[in-house]
Amino acid sequence: MKISIFGTGYVWLVSWACLSELGHEVMCIDIDEKKIENLKLGIIPIYEPELDELVKRNYKQGRLSFSTNIPEWIKFGKAIFSAVGTPPDKENNNKADLKYVEEVAKTFGKNIWEYKLFINKSTVPVGTGKKCRDIIKKEIQKRGKDIEFDVASNPEFLREWSAIYDFLNPDRVVCWVQNEKAKQIMEEIYKPLANKTEIIITDIASAEIIKYAANAFLATKISFINEIANFAEKVGWNIWDISKWIWADNRIWNKFLESGIGYGWSCFPKDIKAFIETWKDFNHEFKIIRETENVNERQKTIVIDKLIESAWDLKWKSIAIWGLAFKPNTDDIREAPSISVINRLLELWVKEIKTFDPACMTHMEAVFKWNNEVQFCETNYHALEDTDALIILTEWNEFKIPDIKKIRKSMRWNIIIDGRNIWADENMLEEWFIYKSIWKASKKHL
Repeated sequence: MKISIFGTGYVWLVSWACLSELGHEVMCIDIDEKKIENLKLGIIPIYEPELDELVKRNYKQGRLSFSTNIPEWIKFGKAIFSAVGTPPDKENNNKADLKYVEEVAKTFGKNIWEYKLFINKSTVPVGTGKKCRDIIKKEIQKRGKDIEFDVASNPEFLREWSAIYDFLNPDRVVCWVQNEKAKQIMEEIYKPLANKTEIIITDIASAEIIKYAANAFLATKISFINEIANFAEKVGWNIWDISKWIWADNRIWNKFLESGIGYGWSCFPKDIKAFIETWKDFNHEFKIIRETENVNERQKTIVIDKLIESAWDLKWKSIAIWGLAFKPNTDDIREAPSISVINRLLELWVKEIKTFDPACMTHMEAVFKWNNEVQFCETNYHALEDTDALIILTEWNEFKIPDIKKIRKSMRWNIIIDGRNIWADENMLEEWFIYKSIWKASKKHL
């Protein structure tokens, strides 16, 4: 099938490359001419394992194309995906800002000349499908035309770093369609995956709520275990053992039940804020989900509290940070806890912050380019030179088996705050270190 797509963001580019891998002809359009030209040259704007190979292969074989020509984009596909961002509206209590979704719907309505299926892939609040349908119909009527079209909703559930696997091996594919004609199109799109998962056809409200609800539940699991971990530390319990025996209950899955410094990324924080704000439209307050967000905000800087416990006064101290991305194997820093940690350290007048991350240094430099106190180092060991403390914020594999003697030789003082619990085996450390994590009661190592 010929498929047209508006949007080439983080997870969307993975989806479109995978659709072409399934055998569809896919045309992607974006208003960013530089990004489109780079994609044609095989320059991928995001860090995602195997994505560059997937894009280059399907582009070379003619199944994947890129354009900035809107009429060409509309004419090309029978199914038209809208996959644009829904960022928080800062002036409206962080509700989902639908201006880009609405603009794509207008563009569709202005350029359609024959039957097409408009498929909303963005994460949107309840009622957006109907709003898009009304916008499209209005634009068609402005032209004095009566052109048939349908609207569908198809939320995505991809995780960065494993997004290609997730798309090709989905837990479920969820769709809302208006009628049998639209249903047949959606089933044809995902037919190559039908032997691996269920293609769920549901009502519009369910399709629009499910992504918010799923993210809110996963975020709640993270905040829940962090609340338990913080209490366990105070009373001297081992949160690892507690978590392990929670997992033993076959009604509870172990994913997202690991203590740490909270969740980041664009989707969780953005979607939870937007989901909370929908209560105003329907007079229903999400008390548990609101507290999930509050716990997460507090958790982001718990490493600072642990650092102050050990160093007392951070003024003029030199701090090393390993890991800046919100999770390993991605260059994404959207809502990353590292940003909150660095800002808090700057407020406490530390002398300098020496940072290292294998993938996202360029992105983070752009955030802190006016702060001379924040330095970006060539390696994680360079970041340790003459520092008083090390904070670990991302669990990259290369950090998990460190050269302890090299760390001791590089650092001026001996404090290690492990925000991701990657050195849970304390026996790997020497007596010299003061090691604190978020998995058990803090103490001087051994």
